[in-house]
Amino acid sequence: MKHDRDFDPNYGIAVEIFPGVRRLTVNNPGPFTFFGTNTYLLGTSRLAVVDPGPEDAAHVDAILRAASGAAIEAIVVSHTHVDHSPAARLLKEKTGAPIVGCGVHRAARDLMENEINPLDASGDRKYAPDRQLHDGEIFNAAGLSLQAVETPGHTANHLCFALADEDLLLSADHVMSWSTSIVAPPDGNMRDYMASIDKLLNRPEQVYLPGHGGVLRDARSYVRDLKQHRLGREASVLRELAGAPLTISQIVARLYADVNPALHGAAGLSVFAHLEDLAGRGLVSASPGLSLTAVFSLQTS
Repeated sequence: MKHDRDFDPNYGIAVEIFPGVRRLTVNNPGPFTFFGTNTYLLGTSRLAVVDPGPEDAAHVDAILRAASGAAIEAIVVSHTHVDHSPAARLLKEKTGAPIVGCGVHRAARDLMENEINPLDASGDRKYAPDRQLHDGEIFNAAGLSLQAVETPGHTANHLCFALADEDLLLSADHVMSWSTSIVAPPDGNMRDYMASIDKLLNRPEQVYLPGHGGVLRDARSYVRDLKQHRLGREASVLRELAGAPLTISQIVARLYADVNPALHGAAGLSVFAHLEDLAGRGLVSASPGLSLTAVFSLQTS
């Protein structure tokens, strides 16, 4: 599923992708951010800034330099992970532009008894939009029309944005060309994620601008492959459980043997998301209860 091996982040430089669309990548590389978070500048004489990034004053200054005096009319946010949304507040302080987009940070479900959210620190709980967009809602700024596309799964409040009259979808972290998106309960939800994948397959856009990495072309074919990849992972989990009850760490050791062990923790969260979905569908059971440390087995009737 991985692409973008030759992606160049061009830190500090706004790279024109299409007329009126530029990408400015934050210098925050890592195992979950690839070369860094992509900020998109939409428009020419007037601008909308999409996903301004983490609380990074240098990146905010780079956005303002790239604007070159053009008025920033809106700060658009796809979801509230700390590599995407905190700079919205800094940019608003400097420009007065409203923050528009997803709702406040929230989990896909409540914590279960004795459960700890392993990615709690990744949520931006200070985020507060001036205007929350809902599915299908159109927002006009910088001479452009953006349509909000609700795509929960990676986070409960995740939005993609379609550029009206263009074959472009800003897919944020729902679909990326360099890696599959992490889906980690309780913030994320695999069933929601898969439903959002189907939703995008029913849309016309063929070019995606992701939150990390390069432009994704022939996107619908890629999303079909992504769906099959997730279904294949689900089938692999079920096959492993057919032999004997297993813990998540045991499943990860078998399914991700060729993956850097440093990423096994994230892989475990993804496996947990699959198991949570499978348990909800009555296909697996967990003892003593659904958790990261439970023993999982195939459900028998």
